[in-house]
Amino acid sequence: MIRFCSLGSGSGGNATLVEGSEGITTTRVLVDCGFTLREFDARLARSGLEPDDIDAIFVTHEHGDHIGSALSLARRNGIRVWMSRGTWRAVGEPALPGLLNFARDGQNIAIGDLLLQPYTVPHDAEEPLQPCLSDGALRLGVLTDAGSMTPHLVERLQGCHALLLETNHDRDMLANSRYPASLKARIGGRFGHLSNDTAAQILAGCVHAGLRHVVAAHLSLENNRPELALAALGHALGGDASDIRAAGPAWGFDWLEMR
Repeated sequence: MIRFCSLGSGSGGNATLVEGSEGITTTRVLVDCGFTLREFDARLARSGLEPDDIDAIFVTHEHGDHIGSALSLARRNGIRVWMSRGTWRAVGEPALPGLLNFARDGQNIAIGDLLLQPYTVPHDAEEPLQPCLSDGALRLGVLTDAGSMTPHLVERLQGCHALLLETNHDRDMLANSRYPASLKARIGGRFGHLSNDTAAQILAGCVHAGLRHVVAAHLSLENNRPELALAALGHALGGDASDIRAAGPAWGFDWLEMR
């Protein structure tokens, strides 16, 4: 069984917990930790867990709203951490004796009851990776902080039973926003963030009978609204938005169970 929740999703910080259980054993992987340690501890407590309950940390890339206090958390609690070599170099090649592990596209990483499968995405970071996680029967795909749709990422997300999918902005809202032109170009560029319509295209390419959960993530407070993101994803599923939920920045979403 897999269950997952978000401690927050947006430019103010991102953290996703994924838990796999098999018999009497349980494994928990934290994907990103884009908050201060104090804020992370408070948010984690609301999920019913403590830092020592976490078995591994996966850092997708070096931007502050994703890496945040991940390395401090790893050192404080002795938690193993995985990231790409590019991400490690981008944050100054920190020393994490006995804790640091390098991940790369296509490499399967066995962590207790979970299999983590990183894949590359187009984003303006040194070597960004996003993960799929599986317990051998069920598969969760995570895709945030990607600027465009590529055949590679769509291929990696095939067969997922749940998707956490970035819907960062509505194109019209971004175009008419108060953001400077340079920032609009970055966000809307092929190495920026996913628009609602691009996320819907990705979802349409991943739909199958076993897809049970879809969560819209990393919504911009300035350039998107949950109802727009949900409508776009609902259209891709051929129905309405009632089967989809949106993660929020203050409290991402509560535990979702995959069986």
